[in-house]
Parts: sequence; C-alpha cells; structure tokens
Amino acid sequence: MSVSDIAAEAAADLPEPARALQRRIEDRTATVGVIGLGYVGLPLALAFAEGGFRVLGFDVDDSKVERLNRGESYIAHFDAERIAREVGAGRLLATVDFSRLAEADAVLVCVPTPLTAHREPDMSYVEATSDQIRNALRPGQLVVLESTTYPGTTDELVRERLEDSGLASGVDFWLAFSPEREDPGNPRWSTSTIPKVVGGVDPVAGDLAAALYEAVLEAPVVRVSSARVAEAAKLTENVFRAVNIALVNELKTIYDAMGIDVWEVLDAAATKPFGFMRFDPGPGWGGHCIPIDPFYLSWKAREFGKSARFIELAGEINLAMPEYVIERVAEALNADGKPVKGSRVLIVGLAYKPDVADDRESPSYHLMDGLARRGAEVAYHDPHVPVIRPSRDHSHWARLESVEWTEEVIRGFDVVVVSTAHRAVDHAALGRWARCVVDTRNAMAGVDAPDGRVWKA
Repeated sequence: MSVSDIAAEAAADLPEPARALQRRIEDRTATVGVIGLGYVGLPLALAFAEGGFRVLGFDVDDSKVERLNRGESYIAHFDAERIAREVGAGRLLATVDFSRLAEADAVLVCVPTPLTAHREPDMSYVEATSDQIRNALRPGQLVVLESTTYPGTTDELVRERLEDSGLASGVDFWLAFSPEREDPGNPRWSTSTIPKVVGGVDPVAGDLAAALYEAVLEAPVVRVSSARVAEAAKLTENVFRAVNIALVNELKTIYDAMGIDVWEVLDAAATKPFGFMRFDPGPGWGGHCIPIDPFYLSWKAREFGKSARFIELAGEINLAMPEYVIERVAEALNADGKPVKGSRVLIVGLAYKPDVADDRESPSYHLMDGLARRGAEVAYHDPHVPVIRPSRDHSHWARLESVEWTEEVIRGFDVVVVSTAHRAVDHAALGRWARCVVDTRNAMAGVDAPDGRVWKA
C-alpha cells in the first residue's frame, strides 16, 4: 500500500468535521492563527505563510503588530525580506483583535511560560490565552499549544477552559500539544528543518495536528501517543541540557581549584568518538528554556510525591555560577590592589548566547546585579543589544545603553568580564586594551595579552 493510500485510509476513519478540516489543510485553504509573535511564533507564522496558508498572527503588543504589517522585522537575526514578501502577498497579517480567532481553522499558541518569584510555574499567559480562544471558539477548530509546560497542561488546564464554551474536546474541536524547538540564531536548524513532536488529547486531534505540520515542514513529524508524552518529551530535552550544563559548571570550579584548565580538559574529552557529548561551562544559564522549564517538571513531580533531585541540584549549581564569577572578579581586582566597591566593571555580552540579541534570563544580568550590590560601577557592551529594554525582571537596568567599543572607553574600566562571546566583538583588541579581563567563555584563548591580565572564570 502506498503512502497516499495509507493517508486516504486514515482520513476516511475521521469523523466528517475532522475530515473537512483535513481537506482544508491538504488544499491549503485553512487559515492558521498564531498567538504570540515572538522568537517562536514569528518563525512559525512565516513557515505556514511560506507554505501557502493564510496566517493571522495575534499579539498584545501594538508596536510589534504594526511593524509586522509594514513588513519589518523586530527580531535582530530575522530576515525582514521574508516578512515583507508574505505580508505583500496577503498571506500574513497581524492583529491585536482576538475576536478574529474565530476566522482561524487552526490556532497555534506560542505564549510565555515563565516562573513566579517562588520558582513555580506561572501559567497566567496560557490561562489568559485559553480564555481568549474560548471566547471565539467555534466547532471544527484545531487548537495546538506549543509553549513549554508540565505534563497535563493541555488536557487539564487548557481543555477545561476551552470546554467552558459549551463545546467538547474531541467532538466539537480538537486539542493537541506540539513543543517548540527554536534555537534563535542557529544557522543550521530552522522551524522547517527541526523534527516536530506532536501529541493529541485524543487520536483525531493528533492526526489533524500531524497533518497540519506535515503540510509545511521539511523535517519529519514525530507522532506520540498523547499530549502528555509530547509535553514530557520537551521537558526531558531541556532537563538533559540543564543537568549537563550544571555538571561542567561544577567541574570548572573543581578543576580551577586544582589548577587545571577545564577548557583543555573538555577539548581532550571531546576527542572520544562515542559515549561523550560536549557541553561548555559559563557564567550561569540563560534563555527562555533552560533556566525555567526543568522547574516545571520538579514542581509537577511533587504532586505525585516525587522529588526531582537532579533537577533541583542542577538548578542550585547553575544559579550559583554568577557569584563564582563575581568572586573571580574580586580576586582579579584584589591582585591589582583594588576592591570591588568603587571599581568600574564592564560586562561584555548581554545576550544569553552568542550572535543574537536575545537577553531573556541572561546570566549577565545576575552579574550586573551582584557587582552593583557590592558597590561596583557597572556598564555593558553588546553589539546586538544597543539598549536594555524594559522587562519584568530587570526593569532597574532599562534604557541603559551599550558603551562604545573604543580603546579609550575600554581602558577606562578596571576589569572587563566576558560573559557572552559574540563573534562581532574584537577579543584581540580587548587583550591589548583592557587592564584586566575575567573570561567566562574561553573567548580569550589564543589572544596575546600581558601576563596576569586574563583570568579564567
């Protein structure tokens, strides 16, 4: 039996409303709604628009919506030409009017899932978005949550709120989970080329969600048995990274005490062709996933009387790394007869990863906060983040501007801390200009600098 015969047979098993939606997906007459037009939602919306679907993007940020409808990009590494092309063709439109969700045949939810001040899941964005969908929900729609969350969110929290409309999941509408796997700024992997995990609250929902993503993705769709399995798969990916980052961060502190260069150790270990996967240490952890998502699982585990000890320990280690770096800064200053208080400190790299403008959960902010508490005068340089935008967690740094990258400016600081190793930063010049460098990323390896000027942290 051919693949097309199998697909036709599977479609024949669907109830008529679901079969009608599948036909609209197959002939690309379905309208796709994407809620949340940030680092996840925007590339997803573009993938569907470029795949021939009409896409309605929803966001609460008026300025973001206006820029998108003008064909502009508000994400530094994202190509504005792609946006302008789809907007000009009439396939992509953004709006702040959530009543228009009724126009969408499929609604994809890409909203934040942060932590509260007590490091517990903050589901307010998912809850508010579910309520907005409920208010516009009509029979025949597919709803897919993409926001990373704990197992049970889709078939408990989201389903309950949507069914408050009087419509029933699996009968009147279909509900699934498909975790985002974006890696901002990664030139090798994109929305279309990363395999897509899909799990439905019921089998029909899974079929429809799989068909929707298969229509536009180059990569395979990985179908799992339930939304809970898909939710757990995403958390497992991020827990794996969090634990291994914590491991190399802890090894860094141990090897430093022994006088051993952790970077040389990792270079040597990485030559093994099997049984080893390299992770690099740094000043902490950052981004929209790794510092947050593992705690969703540890929180949910307590409901079942389980303790996620590895996750909690990894969190403790990674959260302690900024303080370790600050201690190294204090040592470096002390070697020059200076205290932290009153010293001028420059943080190089505000983004949480190289070569992007994404500063979410960046450990650089923790370095800045800790140094400022000790009385240092703190500034930053980042070619990708010219000014710090207002945010919920770091509003006290809002509107601070990146200092210029000149010899005169750099020589005016007592110590420079390399927190993120952007390629656009001239580290060779830093070796010549800076009085002292504390390097958390091995960015100064191979750079000529006077003895004693570069400290590894």
